[in-house]
Amino acid sequence: MTLTEQVITILLAALATMATRFLPFMIFRENKPLPAFVSYLGDKLPPAILGILVIYCYKEQIFSFDQKAAFGLLAGLVTIGLESWKKNMLLSILAGTATYVLLMHFF
Repeated sequence: MTLTEQVITILLAALATMATRFLPFMIFRENKPLPAFVSYLGDKLPPAILGILVIYCYKEQIFSFDQKAAFGLLAGLVTIGLESWKKNMLLSILAGTATYVLLMHFF
């Protein structure tokens, strides 16, 4: 890419990023209630996206059950268990990650 193309690409990326950040605040003003459809999406999309991410993370491990897959599933269960028990997302993620790393390191 030439320098001109690189500058244009960076400018377009910056404009697109700014548009996605500022446009919702310009469309949905503070003094007006949100449309019902937008509220519905705000309620339903986060769990749906989380489910898709979990499926994406475990898609390879389901069919190739080896030691690494077992460690990943065990770390996932630690994360789920801690989240259900303590209701602390940061603690759950850190403990699940630490479980996986320690299992991979020592076994």
